[in-house]
Amino acid sequence: MITGFIGAGRAGCSIGKYLAEADIPVAGYYDLSKEAAHSAAAFTGSKPYDDPAALVAQCHLLFITTPDGLIRQAWETLRHYPLDGKIICHCSGAMPASVFSGIAQTNAYGCSLHPMLPFDNRFSSYQILERAFFTVEGDPYAVEAVSGLFTGLGNTVCQISGECKPKYHAAASILSNQVAAVLDTGYRLLEECGFSRQDARTATDMLIQQNVKNCIQKDCIQALTGPIERNDAKTVQKHLDCLDAEDQDMYRVLGAKLVKIAKKKNPGTDYSALQALLETAAQHNK
Repeated sequence: MITGFIGAGRAGCSIGKYLAEADIPVAGYYDLSKEAAHSAAAFTGSKPYDDPAALVAQCHLLFITTPDGLIRQAWETLRHYPLDGKIICHCSGAMPASVFSGIAQTNAYGCSLHPMLPFDNRFSSYQILERAFFTVEGDPYAVEAVSGLFTGLGNTVCQISGECKPKYHAAASILSNQVAAVLDTGYRLLEECGFSRQDARTATDMLIQQNVKNCIQKDCIQALTGPIERNDAKTVQKHLDCLDAEDQDMYRVLGAKLVKIAKKKNPGTDYSALQALLETAAQHNK
Protein backbone atom coordinates (compact mmCIF):
# COMPACT_ATOMS: atom_id res chain seq x y z
CA MET A 1 0.00 0.00 0.00
CA ILE A 2 1.77 3.14 -1.21
CA THR A 3 1.15 6.11 1.08
CA GLY A 4 1.44 9.85 0.61
CA PHE A 5 1.03 12.95 2.75
CA ILE A 6 -0.68 16.26 2.23
CA GLY A 7 0.90 18.30 5.00
CA ALA A 8 4.52 18.03 6.12
CA GLY A 9 4.25 19.17 9.73
CA ARG A 10 4.93 17.22 12.91
CA ALA A 11 2.20 14.60 12.43
CA GLY A 12 2.96 14.06 8.75
CA CYS A 13 6.71 13.73 9.29
CA SER A 14 6.26 11.41 12.26
CA ILE A 15 3.75 9.04 10.68
CA GLY A 16 5.65 9.01 7.38
CA LYS A 17 8.93 8.14 9.08
CA TYR A 18 7.23 5.47 11.18
CA LEU A 19 5.83 3.82 8.06
CA ALA A 20 9.06 4.17 6.11
CA GLU A 21 11.04 2.57 8.95
CA ALA A 22 8.62 -0.38 8.75
CA ASP A 23 9.18 -0.67 4.98
CA ILE A 24 5.72 0.66 4.13
CA PRO A 25 6.21 2.58 0.84
CA VAL A 26 5.95 6.36 1.24
CA ALA A 27 5.63 8.17 -2.11
CA GLY A 28 6.22 11.61 -0.63
CA TYR A 29 4.84 14.93 0.54
CA TYR A 30 2.96 17.94 -0.73
CA ASP A 31 2.81 21.06 1.41
CA LEU A 32 2.04 24.72 0.79
CA SER A 33 5.57 25.26 2.11
CA LYS A 34 7.96 23.74 -0.42
CA GLU A 35 10.72 23.84 2.18
CA ALA A 36 8.59 21.74 4.57
CA ALA A 37 7.79 19.22 1.83
CA HIS A 38 11.45 18.89 0.86
CA SER A 39 12.68 18.43 4.44
CA ALA A 40 9.95 15.86 5.20
CA ALA A 41 10.75 13.95 2.01
CA ALA A 42 14.46 13.92 2.81
CA PHE A 43 13.72 12.73 6.33
CA THR A 44 11.58 9.83 5.13
CA GLY A 45 13.56 8.91 2.03
CA SER A 46 10.67 9.88 -0.21
CA LYS A 47 9.92 12.60 -2.77
CA PRO A 48 8.64 16.19 -2.49
CA TYR A 49 5.78 17.11 -4.83
CA ASP A 50 4.98 20.56 -6.15
CA ASP A 51 1.69 19.31 -7.58
CA PRO A 52 -0.75 17.46 -5.27
CA ALA A 53 -2.34 15.73 -8.28
CA ALA A 54 0.95 14.01 -9.06
CA LEU A 55 1.23 12.75 -5.49
CA VAL A 56 -2.36 11.53 -5.44
CA ALA A 57 -1.76 9.56 -8.64
CA GLN A 58 1.08 7.62 -6.96
CA CYS A 59 -0.79 6.64 -3.80
CA HIS A 60 -3.28 4.05 -2.64
CA LEU A 61 -3.60 5.68 0.80
CA LEU A 62 -3.37 9.44 1.21
CA PHE A 63 -2.99 11.01 4.65
CA ILE A 64 -4.12 14.59 5.14
CA THR A 65 -1.89 15.80 7.98
CA THR A 66 -2.56 19.52 7.74
CA PRO A 67 -3.80 21.62 10.68
CA ASP A 68 -7.50 20.95 11.35
CA GLY A 69 -8.56 24.25 9.81
CA LEU A 70 -7.08 23.25 6.44
CA ILE A 71 -8.47 19.71 6.14
CA ARG A 72 -11.70 20.73 4.44
CA GLN A 73 -9.77 23.02 2.08
CA ALA A 74 -7.35 20.20 1.21
CA TRP A 75 -10.25 17.87 0.50
CA GLU A 76 -11.98 20.39 -1.74
CA THR A 77 -8.83 20.35 -3.87
CA LEU A 78 -8.31 16.57 -3.81
CA ARG A 79 -11.90 15.65 -4.67
CA HIS A 80 -11.43 16.95 -8.22
CA TYR A 81 -8.62 14.48 -8.95
CA PRO A 82 -9.09 10.83 -10.01
CA LEU A 83 -9.61 9.03 -6.69
CA ASP A 84 -11.25 5.77 -7.72
CA GLY A 85 -10.50 3.09 -5.10
CA LYS A 86 -8.18 5.28 -3.04
CA ILE A 87 -8.36 5.77 0.73
CA ILE A 88 -8.31 9.34 2.03
CA CYS A 89 -7.47 9.58 5.73
CA HIS A 90 -7.14 12.70 7.85
CA CYS A 91 -5.45 12.67 11.25
CA SER A 92 -7.54 15.14 13.25
CA GLY A 93 -8.70 14.03 16.68
CA ALA A 94 -11.63 16.43 16.69
CA MET A 95 -13.09 16.08 13.18
CA PRO A 96 -14.91 13.05 11.77
CA ALA A 97 -14.42 11.50 8.35
CA SER A 98 -17.71 13.09 7.27
CA VAL A 99 -15.67 16.24 6.54
CA PHE A 100 -14.98 14.53 3.19
CA SER A 101 -18.29 15.66 1.76
CA GLY A 102 -19.28 14.00 -1.50
CA ILE A 103 -16.57 11.36 -1.27
CA ALA A 104 -18.92 8.61 -2.41
CA GLN A 105 -19.21 10.34 -5.78
CA THR A 106 -15.43 10.08 -6.23
CA ASN A 107 -15.41 6.31 -5.58
CA ALA A 108 -12.87 6.88 -2.83
CA TYR A 109 -13.12 5.80 0.80
CA GLY A 110 -12.69 8.17 3.74
CA CYS A 111 -11.68 7.71 7.35
CA SER A 112 -9.94 9.50 10.19
CA LEU A 113 -7.04 8.10 12.20
CA HIS A 114 -5.78 9.71 15.39
CA PRO A 115 -2.79 8.66 17.52
CA MET A 116 -3.18 9.42 21.21
CA LEU A 117 0.18 11.03 21.81
CA PRO A 118 1.73 14.49 21.48
CA PHE A 119 3.80 15.27 18.40
CA ASP A 120 6.26 17.79 19.80
CA ASN A 121 9.05 17.40 17.26
CA ARG A 122 8.94 16.79 13.49
CA PHE A 123 12.06 14.64 13.51
CA SER A 124 11.92 12.63 16.73
CA SER A 125 8.27 11.99 17.65
CA TYR A 126 8.10 9.02 15.28
CA GLN A 127 10.22 7.09 17.80
CA ILE A 128 7.29 6.76 20.21
CA LEU A 129 4.67 5.87 17.60
CA GLU A 130 5.29 2.16 18.10
CA ARG A 131 3.68 2.55 21.54
CA ALA A 132 0.80 4.74 20.33
CA PHE A 133 -2.87 3.86 20.69
CA PHE A 134 -4.88 4.85 17.62
CA THR A 135 -8.56 5.57 17.11
CA VAL A 136 -10.20 5.25 13.71
CA GLU A 137 -13.63 5.92 12.22
CA GLY A 138 -15.23 6.32 8.84
CA ASP A 139 -16.06 4.13 5.85
CA PRO A 140 -15.89 0.41 6.79
CA TYR A 141 -13.50 -0.46 3.95
CA ALA A 142 -11.13 2.38 4.84
CA VAL A 143 -11.36 1.61 8.56
CA GLU A 144 -10.48 -2.04 7.96
CA ALA A 145 -7.56 -1.23 5.68
CA VAL A 146 -6.03 1.48 7.88
CA SER A 147 -6.61 -0.52 11.07
CA GLY A 148 -4.92 -3.51 9.49
CA LEU A 149 -1.95 -1.40 8.45
CA PHE A 150 -1.27 -0.16 11.98
CA THR A 151 -2.18 -3.31 13.89
CA GLY A 152 0.26 -5.05 11.57
CA LEU A 153 2.92 -2.73 12.97
CA GLY A 154 1.99 -3.71 16.53
CA ASN A 155 -0.26 -0.79 17.43
CA THR A 156 -3.65 -1.03 19.11
CA VAL A 157 -6.41 0.52 16.98
CA CYS A 158 -9.88 1.18 18.39
CA GLN A 159 -12.87 2.08 16.22
CA ILE A 160 -15.09 4.89 17.54
CA SER A 161 -18.14 6.72 16.25
CA GLY A 162 -17.66 9.89 14.24
CA GLU A 163 -20.30 11.55 16.43
CA CYS A 164 -18.02 11.03 19.44
CA LYS A 165 -15.01 12.79 17.94
CA PRO A 166 -15.49 16.17 19.71
CA LYS A 167 -15.95 14.51 23.12
CA TYR A 168 -13.10 12.07 22.44
CA HIS A 169 -10.79 14.95 21.53
CA ALA A 170 -11.91 16.96 24.58
CA ALA A 171 -10.94 13.98 26.74
CA ALA A 172 -7.54 13.71 25.06
CA SER A 173 -6.94 17.45 25.46
CA ILE A 174 -7.85 17.37 29.15
CA LEU A 175 -5.57 14.40 29.76
CA SER A 176 -2.72 15.97 27.81
CA ASN A 177 -2.80 19.73 27.24
CA GLN A 178 -4.78 20.83 30.28
CA VAL A 179 -2.56 18.82 32.58
CA ALA A 180 0.19 21.21 31.46
CA ALA A 181 -1.83 24.13 32.85
CA VAL A 182 -2.13 22.42 36.22
CA LEU A 183 1.59 21.63 36.31
CA ASP A 184 2.49 25.17 35.30
CA THR A 185 0.37 26.54 38.16
CA GLY A 186 2.08 24.27 40.68
CA TYR A 187 5.55 25.15 39.39
CA ARG A 188 4.72 28.87 39.57
CA LEU A 189 3.56 28.58 43.18
CA LEU A 190 6.82 26.83 44.06
CA GLU A 191 8.73 29.63 42.33
CA GLU A 192 6.90 32.07 44.62
CA CYS A 193 8.26 30.02 47.52
CA GLY A 194 11.84 30.53 46.29
CA PHE A 195 12.36 27.54 44.00
CA SER A 196 13.90 28.05 40.60
CA ARG A 197 11.77 26.74 37.75
CA GLN A 198 14.24 23.89 37.19
CA ASP A 199 14.28 23.00 40.90
CA ALA A 200 10.47 23.01 40.97
CA ARG A 201 10.36 20.48 38.12
CA THR A 202 13.10 18.33 39.63
CA ALA A 203 11.65 18.34 43.14
CA THR A 204 8.20 17.24 42.00
CA ASP A 205 9.33 14.68 39.43
CA MET A 206 8.55 11.59 41.50
CA LEU A 207 5.43 13.14 43.03
CA ILE A 208 3.90 13.73 39.61
CA GLN A 209 5.10 10.56 37.93
CA GLN A 210 4.04 8.26 40.76
CA ASN A 211 0.59 9.83 41.00
CA VAL A 212 0.05 9.44 37.25
CA LYS A 213 1.34 5.87 37.41
CA ASN A 214 -1.02 5.07 40.29
CA CYS A 215 -3.98 6.55 38.41
CA ILE A 216 -3.19 4.43 35.35
CA GLN A 217 -2.50 1.22 37.26
CA LYS A 218 -5.08 1.49 40.08
CA ASP A 219 -7.60 3.99 38.62
CA CYS A 220 -8.16 7.46 40.02
CA ILE A 221 -10.39 6.38 42.92
CA GLN A 222 -7.83 4.12 44.56
CA ALA A 223 -4.94 6.43 43.66
CA LEU A 224 -6.46 9.51 45.31
CA THR A 225 -4.59 10.88 48.34
CA GLY A 226 -4.19 14.32 49.91
CA PRO A 227 -6.19 16.71 52.10
CA ILE A 228 -9.45 16.46 50.16
CA GLU A 229 -9.43 12.66 50.26
CA ARG A 230 -8.64 12.89 54.00
CA ASN A 231 -11.55 15.35 54.46
CA ASP A 232 -9.11 17.90 55.92
CA ALA A 233 -11.11 21.12 55.58
CA LYS A 234 -8.64 23.14 57.68
CA THR A 235 -5.78 22.44 55.28
CA VAL A 236 -7.98 23.15 52.26
CA GLN A 237 -8.92 26.50 53.85
CA LYS A 238 -5.23 27.33 54.25
CA HIS A 239 -4.67 26.52 50.60
CA LEU A 240 -7.51 28.80 49.54
CA ASP A 241 -6.30 31.62 51.80
CA CYS A 242 -2.88 31.77 50.14
CA LEU A 243 -4.10 31.73 46.53
CA ASP A 244 -5.19 34.62 44.36
CA ALA A 245 -8.69 34.66 42.88
CA GLU A 246 -7.72 32.99 39.61
CA ASP A 247 -5.86 30.14 41.28
CA GLN A 248 -8.67 29.79 43.82
CA ASP A 249 -11.10 29.27 40.96
CA MET A 250 -8.99 26.47 39.54
CA TYR A 251 -8.48 24.91 42.97
CA ARG A 252 -12.21 25.06 43.66
CA VAL A 253 -13.26 23.47 40.36
CA LEU A 254 -10.70 20.68 40.63
CA GLY A 255 -11.36 20.30 44.34
CA ALA A 256 -15.08 19.78 43.75
CA LYS A 257 -14.28 17.00 41.29
CA LEU A 258 -11.86 15.46 43.78
CA VAL A 259 -14.62 15.42 46.41
CA LYS A 260 -16.75 13.31 44.04
CA ILE A 261 -13.86 10.88 43.63
CA ALA A 262 -13.21 10.85 47.39
CA LYS A 263 -16.85 9.93 48.06
CA LYS A 264 -16.44 6.87 45.86
CA LYS A 265 -13.28 5.86 47.70
CA ASN A 266 -14.69 6.57 51.16
CA PRO A 267 -18.49 6.16 50.93
CA GLY A 268 -18.88 6.32 54.70
CA THR A 269 -17.22 9.74 55.02
CA ASP A 270 -19.27 12.93 55.23
CA TYR A 271 -17.67 15.51 52.94
CA SER A 272 -20.46 18.09 53.27
CA ALA A 273 -18.35 20.61 55.21
CA LEU A 274 -15.59 20.43 52.62
CA GLN A 275 -18.11 20.85 49.81
CA ALA A 276 -19.58 23.89 51.57
CA LEU A 277 -16.10 25.40 51.93
CA LEU A 278 -15.38 25.02 48.24
CA GLU A 279 -18.79 26.45 47.31
CA THR A 280 -18.29 29.41 49.67
CA ALA A 281 -14.96 30.18 48.03
CA ALA A 282 -16.66 30.10 44.66
CA GLN A 283 -19.36 32.53 45.72
CA HIS A 284 -16.78 34.84 47.28
CA ASN A 285 -14.86 35.06 44.01
CA LYS A 286 -17.92 36.00 41.92
